[in-house]
Amino acid sequence: MGHRFLPDLSADELAERQLAGLKWTVGHAFANCPAYERKFREMGLRPGDVKSLDDLARLPFTSVEDLREGYPLPLLSVPEEDVVRIHGSSGTTGKRKILAYTQKDIDTWKGMMARCYELAGCTRLDRVQICVGYGLWTAGAGFQLGCEHFGAMTLPVGPGMLDIQVQILADLGATTLCSTASMALLMAEEVEKRGLRGKVRLQRGIFGAEPHTPKMRERFEELLGLKDSFDIVGMTELYGPGTGLECAAHDGVHYWADLYILEILDPETLRPVAPGEIGEMVVTSLCKEAAPLIRYRTRDLTRLVEGDCACGLRLPRHDKILGRSDDMIIVRGVNVYPGQVAEVLGRFPELSSEYQIVLTRVEGKDYMAVNVERAEGRASGGDEALAKAVGQAMQKSLLVSAAVKVMDHGELPRTFAKSRRVLDERQ
Repeated sequence: MGHRFLPDLSADELAERQLAGLKWTVGHAFANCPAYERKFREMGLRPGDVKSLDDLARLPFTSVEDLREGYPLPLLSVPEEDVVRIHGSSGTTGKRKILAYTQKDIDTWKGMMARCYELAGCTRLDRVQICVGYGLWTAGAGFQLGCEHFGAMTLPVGPGMLDIQVQILADLGATTLCSTASMALLMAEEVEKRGLRGKVRLQRGIFGAEPHTPKMRERFEELLGLKDSFDIVGMTELYGPGTGLECAAHDGVHYWADLYILEILDPETLRPVAPGEIGEMVVTSLCKEAAPLIRYRTRDLTRLVEGDCACGLRLPRHDKILGRSDDMIIVRGVNVYPGQVAEVLGRFPELSSEYQIVLTRVEGKDYMAVNVERAEGRASGGDEALAKAVGQAMQKSLLVSAAVKVMDHGELPRTFAKSRRVLDERQ
């Protein structure tokens, strides 16, 4: 196929590469990370016990809890002077997940992202407008690194700022748009509103970070005049965005199986599901130096796509992310857990433990409202000031704004079963 970045590996070559990577990762983690060494010793395992890919099933799992316990630099497996960067994302509690990177990790990541641009049909003459978050988040850095490595022109605008986005889109003639699906819709409607459809040269979109409906995708493809758009996957723990991309055949997401092993397991039994069945993605990195992952439970639900892909690429595929085995929600590209909301509310003695999160989407933009009850026996005076203080605390902790409403004690619905904490009215 004449690819510059995408590997063309036979099943045997891939298995050979995976086994070599697995042996290296296990040896590296055992020798350099006390947390991993302890897990292995507790199970009576030594690095030499990994002789085939089947031995992966004998290895211990890694979870979000391991990242939390190792905070601020969890699973660190290199000397600190070899760490050139950190990135972070929201965790299930107040502590965020912080991951360290060596220069080799950064190079691996930019290569993965370059593969995504290649698979999406970009060339070095493309102008790529990047409209995702920069800074601690992996998104902006990953899209930019990969674009520069690929050799296309990078237009690093970041999120929001619709006026500037539309101006750059028109004046600089961006051909590829990288954003969340919500942002793509927002920009599409803005382009339409300003009558700029004829002045926009976009050909394709690469989007991710949140679920989207086919209807939403059709709308922004039509309004922006896109020839095609592609769903991208990734997570901070496994470098960041770019761990796989949908191809032009739109029959699943090709993932970089030469760089990590993907297992699809039953979240309850932690045994492999039957081929094609939905389960939890569990990932093992094959060359990650600073913070290697061994059987990391992502909590993302998907399934493997069987057979060969019509696009001709021989790398395996998984379906789009179908949800989570826990209850994470994504608001404007930021991961939010109900537990994080509860943690913020718990800081206010004036409030009870009963709350409900309501998610809505207006004109392509996500809004989060939090309804919470006053503590029992507490008078209603000062509700507005209290709601404002809670809202500010949420913005600071979760990095997403919420409209907070303080209600009378007993006003929210009660149940003997699990309370329905999240009402997602965005679909």
